[in-house]
Amino acid sequence: MLTTLARAATRRPLTVIALWVLFLLLGFGLGTGVFNRLTDNVADVPGTESEAAAQYLDRADPSGESITGVVEGTAVSDPALRAQVERAVADVRSIDGVAAVPDPYATRGLTAEDGRALIIPVAIEGGLDGGDEEDAVDAAAERIRQIDAPEVHVSGGSLLGTQIAERAQEDVRNAELISLPVVLALLLVVFGGLRAAALPLVIAVSGIAGAFLGLFLFSEVTDISVYAIQVTTMLGLGLAVDYALLMVVRFREERRGTEDVARAVERTVAAAGRTVLFSGLTVAVSLTGLLVFPSVFLRSMGLAVAAVVVVDMLAALTLLPALLARFGGKIAPAKVRPEGEEGRVFARLARFSARRRVAVVATVVPVLLVLALPVTGITINLGDAKQLPASTEARQLYDTMNAHFPPGTGVSPISVVMKPGTDSATVERIRALSPTAESHALPGGATVLRVQPPGSVDGAEATALVQRIRDVRGDEPVEVAGPAARLVDFREMLAERAPWAAVTVLVGIFALLFAFTGSLLIPLRTILTTLLSLGAALGAVVWVFQDGHLAGLLGGEGLGALSLTAPPLIVAIAFGLAMDYELFILARMREARELTGDDREAVVTGLRRSGRVVTCAALLLAVVFGAFMTGGFAPILQIGLGLTLAVLIDATIVRMLLVPATMALLGRRAWWAPKPLRRAHDRFGLHEEAPAPVPTGARSSSR
Repeated sequence: MLTTLARAATRRPLTVIALWVLFLLLGFGLGTGVFNRLTDNVADVPGTESEAAAQYLDRADPSGESITGVVEGTAVSDPALRAQVERAVADVRSIDGVAAVPDPYATRGLTAEDGRALIIPVAIEGGLDGGDEEDAVDAAAERIRQIDAPEVHVSGGSLLGTQIAERAQEDVRNAELISLPVVLALLLVVFGGLRAAALPLVIAVSGIAGAFLGLFLFSEVTDISVYAIQVTTMLGLGLAVDYALLMVVRFREERRGTEDVARAVERTVAAAGRTVLFSGLTVAVSLTGLLVFPSVFLRSMGLAVAAVVVVDMLAALTLLPALLARFGGKIAPAKVRPEGEEGRVFARLARFSARRRVAVVATVVPVLLVLALPVTGITINLGDAKQLPASTEARQLYDTMNAHFPPGTGVSPISVVMKPGTDSATVERIRALSPTAESHALPGGATVLRVQPPGSVDGAEATALVQRIRDVRGDEPVEVAGPAARLVDFREMLAERAPWAAVTVLVGIFALLFAFTGSLLIPLRTILTTLLSLGAALGAVVWVFQDGHLAGLLGGEGLGALSLTAPPLIVAIAFGLAMDYELFILARMREARELTGDDREAVVTGLRRSGRVVTCAALLLAVVFGAFMTGGFAPILQIGLGLTLAVLIDATIVRMLLVPATMALLGRRAWWAPKPLRRAHDRFGLHEEAPAPVPTGARSSSR
């Protein structure tokens, strides 16, 4: 298959390039329409009690969206301000689709005790179609913003989702503007020439187009989270640079042995292309673990990110060879260095780690375990507007309410649905848990009890209250809905499905690594060392963003918990990225071993020839992830830091020290497999071409 792709690229490069140009136009034309389809609902899990109760309430007591306006900065008793607010309230009430707007001066709790702020809640009618509801929300928000006061902020409901989506789009644009020039500058340093440096960026742009188009297509059949834009774009950009870097470096090496550009391209695809293929499959398999979870958000993220990985892989295997075939003749071959000069720093690291293998393992493993310790105290929550940057309107509204109103103001209530047949004693026990709860009858004989949770919407008090209600109800037909209930159900879903997700991923990764190496012990060693680096990275994220250490340096703050989106995405994506670098190194080790038969020297040679690529790739990925962290959105900060640390720890401490040390400990046994499996691998496994020999006296070309 790879030979066919390589020949198609070298024989018809312009056709291949034209097809990819068409794909880019689709991605940046049609694909960017996904920005209008994003949702901020990530905690919904089909089949859970909270979801069933919410659907029951929607049928029995349909209600529309609600938004909230806050006026701050002057005495709300000022006659001029009061007149403006009353006119605004009257105007909003007259807007088609608005159900109710209470008078903030006549309704208890809507005017701050310090007299410096007031709240204007707006309820939208239920049953409106999407366009009418959006028009009503926009008109109401615009009228409230016309109030002449020092600070007027409007957010909540669908408006909050729109504000977050706009922020996501802005963050992606800024991240691209920051990362692409920096990546290009680093690639110029690596390759020493603009042509070679520009090729990875072309593949990266293809990855971004693939991210947009993939998300748009998935939005036709499922909800797409606002987080998907940043996550898929950062990963698509980063992996594209990774794969292109590997391929271009290999092409320049192959050019040392031949003047025939087409032949160099074919050998590049036959060798490095196979590594890219297995790397892409490995990352995609790592993301299949997200499909095990019934969460629509996690499943859609898994599918979307896997699709982007596949696009990057295909671009590296088709578009890049076509570009090399068309323009590669002007790219200088890699320099021929004196014996022992190429990659000597990495060779020294490998030899040091092999000689001091016990000391290296005994030092590195405990350090990584200590870094991973905070993971034992990890907790997740839904998050609120506090996760947004301080410059966003939703965050400013949140800060204003916290500054002027009692804790819990504006927090969504816990909804307890008591269906017909519920024992009266059970009803009274549930009411006793919150004496201030309000109830009203539903059609069909059911009753809904609205309980205002103490503290935040997803704090420990709110989730504990949900658990107490569920304990009290026993076997009665009582269901609990609301954000706190959704969080409880989401946590239970993660705990229940996480082991199955782990087994799915580990079995798939083990099988792919066996197909790549023909060994049973190398896949096991790879998985264990990768879990160490992953644990260390996730532990650092918990220490920073949950516990609040040094979070301010990254533009964030300690939130007491991680966003429920961050841990599963960090684990799935970082595991796949770590496999990337492992495959880069193993491919070179395997080549050297097949050429020389010397197991120990193969480890040194493998690291010598791959260390520079792995280090550069990790640095470039860190730049990409770092650029996305400039937006200040807490979930993206958490994901970005987790992936950055996972990549850097894995590409340095693990791959440069722990891998050669553990390979030296295993010795020849590292490549062992039972005879039946060995025969199966010989027949069906990966078999790369040996590297082209460099002719004696081959000319040295400058970069």
